[in-house]
Amino acid sequence: MRGRGQARRGQTLLVATIAVALGVTPTAIAAPDQGSAAAGSVVRLLGERIVPNNLDFHGTSVGGLSGIDFDARTGDYVLISDDRSERNPARFYTARFTVDEKGVGPVEFTGTRPLLTAAGAAYAPKSVDPEEIRVDPWTGDYFWTQEGDRTDTVLADPSVRVARADGAFAAELPIPDNERMRPNSGPRQNMALEGATFAAGGALFVTAVEGPLLQDGPLATTTAGAASRITVQARTGQLLAQYAYPMDPVFAESSPQPGTGMNGITSVLAVDSVDPTKILVLERSFVAGVGNKIKVYEADLGAATNILDAPIGTARPATKRLLVDLSDVGLSAIDNVEGMTWGPRLPSGERTLILVSDNNFADNQITQFIALAVR
Repeated sequence: MRGRGQARRGQTLLVATIAVALGVTPTAIAAPDQGSAAAGSVVRLLGERIVPNNLDFHGTSVGGLSGIDFDARTGDYVLISDDRSERNPARFYTARFTVDEKGVGPVEFTGTRPLLTAAGAAYAPKSVDPEEIRVDPWTGDYFWTQEGDRTDTVLADPSVRVARADGAFAAELPIPDNERMRPNSGPRQNMALEGATFAAGGALFVTAVEGPLLQDGPLATTTAGAASRITVQARTGQLLAQYAYPMDPVFAESSPQPGTGMNGITSVLAVDSVDPTKILVLERSFVAGVGNKIKVYEADLGAATNILDAPIGTARPATKRLLVDLSDVGLSAIDNVEGMTWGPRLPSGERTLILVSDNNFADNQITQFIALAVR
């Protein structure tokens, strides 16, 4: 077991490496904060709110909400739909709702915009698969991820794209070569770029693939977990590092067809703006005939091995500790939770963590907003 001194040196080395890559001093990025917001935390449920299925808003069907972030400039939450331009054009929404000791107030949608291509057009059906959206704290632009495609006839790379607040295309960031769709390597179908977050106050952008790359081994089972990859890059796109993240085994055996359960990363979120080595990771496990298991972990990248453009092999993975298992907080239901963001701080000093579920546009699922208090 590594001692505390070794772990702290690992964190300091990571921060220094990133700072050098960005051409700034380490203190400009900020040294690791040993008192991070999630350390020694206690989590409790504040409340939840269900949005009706098939809600019509400005001629679109609200659903498939797979990512959420808070825009401090406007006071709105920004939500991305994973509609692949099949029902309506690929799009995002803005919404407002209160979060306090009384719970979650009514969700009021305030706007929606289609995400546009570089040519200024809406995306064609099945040409993108949106998953996560983050508000750039420096510019107010939206960074969003999409999973690409892997079929018998199509290999389309996942991507990180930047949109203006009106949905107009602004830029695209590079992705690691190992995350490109190739016949025998890269992400599996629907298990590519799922999570993303800004870190170090906006200087860094962190992404996660939902499941193991083909070259990194099998999917999680009930007897063994799997390894995903978390990538750190400069906000301008420069790829800096990549780390293995150990996912849990699938929590139960599926029924009636054994072996069809899955587990994967659906969102990541920087713990704070100080320490770029600490991020929250949302693991979503689904088992047919049983349901969903949703856990949020705090991951520490500080002592992990940099595997950018390298095999996982015997690399030291990130460490993690459980922040909350949603089955323990008293929710009325646990559905397909895919997005998370920090909400307002409570008068008690606790932070609020806001989660949203993707109903897959299915009648037997729900669009659920959840508010947790984190001390």
